[in-house]
Amino acid sequence: MMNRKQFIQLSTAGIAGMALTPAWVFQAKSQPAGKGACMIEVKTRRLNLAHTWTISRNSSDYKDNVFVKIEKDGITGIGEAAPNVRYGEDADLTTQKINDIIPQLSKMNFYHYQEIKNFLDVSITGQSCAKAAVDLAVMDWIGNAFGQPLYKLWGLNPGQAPRTSFSIGIDTVEVIKQKVREAEKYPLLKIKVGRANDEEIIDAVRSVTDKPIRVDANEGWKTKEEALEKINWLATRNVEFIEQPLPSDMLKETAWLKERSPMPVIADEAVKSAADIPKLAEAYHGINIKLMKSGGLLEALRMIHMARALNLKIMLGCMIESSVAISAAAHLSPFVDWADLDGNLLINNDPYSGVGVKDGQFQFPDRPGLGVREIS
Repeated sequence: MMNRKQFIQLSTAGIAGMALTPAWVFQAKSQPAGKGACMIEVKTRRLNLAHTWTISRNSSDYKDNVFVKIEKDGITGIGEAAPNVRYGEDADLTTQKINDIIPQLSKMNFYHYQEIKNFLDVSITGQSCAKAAVDLAVMDWIGNAFGQPLYKLWGLNPGQAPRTSFSIGIDTVEVIKQKVREAEKYPLLKIKVGRANDEEIIDAVRSVTDKPIRVDANEGWKTKEEALEKINWLATRNVEFIEQPLPSDMLKETAWLKERSPMPVIADEAVKSAADIPKLAEAYHGINIKLMKSGGLLEALRMIHMARALNLKIMLGCMIESSVAISAAAHLSPFVDWADLDGNLLINNDPYSGVGVKDGQFQFPDRPGLGVREIS
């Protein structure tokens, strides 16, 4: 019988500009002539945050996300990229990467989406969110072609999806209290920490609500001893788990922490694709899969199966995204243990409607593909 170490070794071997206005900005368009004509548009839109979004690394008032629209044989698919500076991404680089592959992509058979994934893995490097935008658009096209939502094509029951949390960014005590009150309708909260006033932040939350919370340090704690002290304190505050307590390269220290932590330790920045998972199995209790890190739905699905094989818990997370990318991830949510798919709830100018949220539960529209519609 293969032991855990052998399995991990085998698995590892086998998985080897200018400021934009809030209006749509045309970037690229391809329409080959002849039968099966394909049109691909790449556009960027500024998504405005309802509150300044602050985590341990930085603060933002808006995000410039890149949207891809493909039309072929009378069928449309929509995708989205949410560039993240943590991974060296921005809207211009993302757009360039997508523009570079349009001539070849427009000639491919979209029903052969696994071939398209292989093509994207080879053709787009360094901007995984660019891969995600194309992957989402193709999978939306597939669902629309078959007239079915993606969760049905994957044989999933949307009723099995976990409730999503709602995120509260780092802020002053009074603003944090205000944010928590505004989030009253959400039964689960995710609290950002990772700075010198972590205890003050959690105490501010607890002065307003006693509902369960998850905590995300975003690599903000720098030593294993500091992390353990903080986690032991958090365990007395009705916290479900801690996400990325230490920098992603501190695997040995995180493994030490895992052995002593009274709550699950979840990898976020430490994991992007399936190839990363085996080396994390001894250091974390679970992983946070984000479509923008993985490069889309197909790699995220691969990650889910790998994580399950290694007995890891799974969370589906997000960046600041519109209803396009959030809806895409929601279609995978019946596979996982936890969901943190609230990026569209943190903006005030979502250009699409899609999967909604009521009392933390996803509400899937009766529409095929990702189930999204443009509203602005």
